[in-house]
Amino acid sequence: MKINFYKYQGTGNDFIMVDNRLFKIGKNDTKKITHWCDRRFGIGADGFILLENHPNYDFRMVYFNADGNESSMCGNGGRCITAFAKFLNIIDSEATFEAIDGVHHAIIEGESIKLQMQNVNTISTFNNHVLLNTGSPHHVEMHSDLQVMDVKREGSKLRNSNLYKTDGCNINFVKKQSEALFNVRTYERGVEDETLSCGTGVTAVAIAMHATNQTDQNLVTLQTRGGELKVTFDKTSNGYENIWLIGPAEQVFKGEIQW
Repeated sequence: MKINFYKYQGTGNDFIMVDNRLFKIGKNDTKKITHWCDRRFGIGADGFILLENHPNYDFRMVYFNADGNESSMCGNGGRCITAFAKFLNIIDSEATFEAIDGVHHAIIEGESIKLQMQNVNTISTFNNHVLLNTGSPHHVEMHSDLQVMDVKREGSKLRNSNLYKTDGCNINFVKKQSEALFNVRTYERGVEDETLSCGTGVTAVAIAMHATNQTDQNLVTLQTRGGELKVTFDKTSNGYENIWLIGPAEQVFKGEIQW
């Protein structure tokens, strides 16, 4: 069976998108997904995303890491699937969809897509890092030599350390540039490498920087290797709410694969 696919990217975080509203593709063939995400033997991507029908919302997002396993929420993937839904004429300029961590709302404004993230009520602060979950678990750590550090090596050490030996964790290294601008580099579990950008990662960084008094701003710009993202939020007595991840998403190319 031949399947049409579409390649999308959001600040360099790239995904294979498939319209699965007719449920032609099952979710158990991890080897095929891994093969398609391989950058030498397949299409090449950080993740694989299925767009499916939902009885109550515009669509359902099913996300797989590059290792072929269904994973936790992907922020840039959520922005990209919103652009994909518009391309398929499912939505116009707004969407409400379900992902693995719950319901999300998205708004398309020109070239930018705003994705509302889940509230964050628990933030754990340690001597040299912050741990929080923004749909996926994230370790956030300040680093002075961000441009020259080996993110894959250092991130892998932490991701596979005793801290996260059960479920693993995404690792974010951060350098402050100004009160509302931070540089971020992220090692992603499931990809097991540095990615050019991570949506849930920059969301975690923005909130962690506010929670640790690195900024008093509620609009934070995050500079990744793949481009610029913005995060806005409201601080409340319960934590952080009304969190939005903002940035570009675009279709790169389309093709056909054999299932």
